[in-house]
Amino acid sequence: MFNSSLMIAGAIALARHLVIALVSILVVEVVRDLYHFLAHVWQPLYRLHGWHHRIFKPDLSVKSEEIYRQANWYNDLPESLVILLFGVIFAQVVITNGLVAQNYQWLVWTGCFYTITYSLGAIARGLGIPYADAITDVTHRQGEFQSLPGNLFVNRTYHWRHHFDDQDAYFCGTLTLVDRIMGTALSLKGKKIAVTGASGTLGEALMTQLHQKGAKVTALTSKEQELSITVNNQATPVNTVTWAVGKEEELRELFEKIDILIINHGINVYGDKSPEAIATSYQVNAFSGIRMMELFLDTVKTNRQKATKEIWVNTSEAEVSPAFSPLYELSKRTMGDIVTLRRTNAPCVIRKLILGPFKSNLNPVGVMSASWVAKQIVNLAQRDFRNIIVTINPITYIFFPLKEFFQSIYFKLFTK
Repeated sequence: MFNSSLMIAGAIALARHLVIALVSILVVEVVRDLYHFLAHVWQPLYRLHGWHHRIFKPDLSVKSEEIYRQANWYNDLPESLVILLFGVIFAQVVITNGLVAQNYQWLVWTGCFYTITYSLGAIARGLGIPYADAITDVTHRQGEFQSLPGNLFVNRTYHWRHHFDDQDAYFCGTLTLVDRIMGTALSLKGKKIAVTGASGTLGEALMTQLHQKGAKVTALTSKEQELSITVNNQATPVNTVTWAVGKEEELRELFEKIDILIINHGINVYGDKSPEAIATSYQVNAFSGIRMMELFLDTVKTNRQKATKEIWVNTSEAEVSPAFSPLYELSKRTMGDIVTLRRTNAPCVIRKLILGPFKSNLNPVGVMSASWVAKQIVNLAQRDFRNIIVTINPITYIFFPLKEFFQSIYFKLFTK
């Protein structure tokens, strides 16, 4: 019994110190990303960091081997030494305050050992040692992108966007934590974004928020009228394209030029369960969106398109909660399930918008305002949430991620 207690106490102590070691790595990674951010806003530092941005072509080949080696001396090595300094400070603070036992103090230096690998890699690349770049500079390797932009961890696709999409975003080097906190994990500046259901309450609110983030918005509506949004109490015209359910193919040429497609249109027949209501609900809420999604996915072919194109689909909280409108729930769940299935092998990011009751023409008794919902959607998208939940219902925040997780696994196991 006594020996068991000692073993448990020892295991707890080891686990606590391993956590400190992991925190030391997290600290140096955060410092690394903040240093990178500072290098883009403080001109003296950018004079050094600018060497890094002079190196690469859009296919990630280097413009000059000589400049590549110089960039490692001017940017990568100084950056690693600053990170190392903060790693040493962290270790000293932990040791000085007695937060770690003496026989475990070496674990506190894990972040420093980790950072030294960056320094050695920068030196090897600066000296032009063969294969040093291939081994130590993995986010700048050439070749076709094999995966979507990383969500929690930085990969080639994610980092490419920092060089060739928006240099004022995507600052992270290994973990995406700092970008997610700062809202720089997705840049909307200059993005061409098409919004369906644009004449509706949420569609208009979304276009307003996206316009304010620097996006170039196109309104897709079934109405024969030019739409506008209100910015600074003034009406601002929006490029408007009229389309009809069943004629999605006519949008193919437009989709070639669009970066982000937001599928937001829908219909609510409430208690109607006639054959006409069933057909209309499924055509508008599911089949039309599926056809649009497939058309858009067909346009994703190049590395640039894989890195920057996205689809956002408003599948609604009805995926997991009652909406007191059976056909609305059934058709929206169908759309949601197909989106989940399609995400298992989609060539670009597909985000789900899981929205609770907001006040609109479809739901005049909604609790939330459409403008507030739209603002939350955009803020969460910029923090790279792939499932964007905006609701007052706490159950949805529990049930939807569980449903999505297990359903995704099921689809991956039983589809090719």
